[in-house]
Amino acid sequence: MLSRVAPWLASRKESAGAGVSIRVLAGPDTAGLRELAKTDAVANVFILSHLAATATAAPTMGGASIFGVFDGDDLIGACWAGANLVPIQLDPEFAGLVAMRAHRSGRRFASIFGPAETVLAMYEQLEQLGQLAHDVRADQPLMTIAGPPAVKANAALGFGQLADFEKILPACAAMFEEEVGYSPFLGGRDFYSRRVEGLIRQGHSLVHLSDDGQVMFKAELGAVTPDVTQVQGVWMNPSGRGLGLSAGYMAAVVLLAQQLAPVTSLYVNDYNARARATYGRVGFRQVGTFATVLF
Repeated sequence: MLSRVAPWLASRKESAGAGVSIRVLAGPDTAGLRELAKTDAVANVFILSHLAATATAAPTMGGASIFGVFDGDDLIGACWAGANLVPIQLDPEFAGLVAMRAHRSGRRFASIFGPAETVLAMYEQLEQLGQLAHDVRADQPLMTIAGPPAVKANAALGFGQLADFEKILPACAAMFEEEVGYSPFLGGRDFYSRRVEGLIRQGHSLVHLSDDGQVMFKAELGAVTPDVTQVQGVWMNPSGRGLGLSAGYMAAVVLLAQQLAPVTSLYVNDYNARARATYGRVGFRQVGTFATVLF
């Protein structure tokens, strides 16, 4: 009985072994976190993009924080804890420790995403604590391309403009609903609308509008550093599906993304054979495996 109750005891030390502890990172931890994340600049592009934008590992004004796992004074792993949980060079051995700390924070998380072994270990602990997922995507190839795409790019794709926000937003919402199974506008439109607008303002929205103003294809660069971009939100208008257009659009995504960083990355569900084949034709190659747990 004690072993089942022990994780919730106030006196339980947050340690996975001698000298190993966990705490919320602060400003002085920024350099250490950046060096840790640079160990794998592709897998950790999310947190490296955050550090590039804010220049600090301290908690954000919105309440997100970063848990650091320390072996003595050495930072050996971390995890972003905001709307989502995102492990950063976190050994699966310590995934349960971090998941426990995240659970005790009282926050509810929309997802966990990152390297598959660690993500699934974190979810195993959270599941035991009663946080049940509505979808577990355990095998998501992490792919990259550096250099020119292997197929001709569709020159119609360009950077989204604020003047077209009202046309781009519905396409983004349609992609979101197709991907996760519910509308991003549940609970209100403001948060998601600001996110889409922000991507357009940053020059991270890629879109092709037809002559009559319809979004034919769109994607976003969800995370950007000087070394790597991560493509997200790929969506084709239903009227253009099945016509062999995807590879040309994705080649254009690569060329536009390479204006910002030399390496373009993405991750894709293993069961999406058509998308994986398209990315392979363009020149993307698998460099790792992600997983995503959706709550």
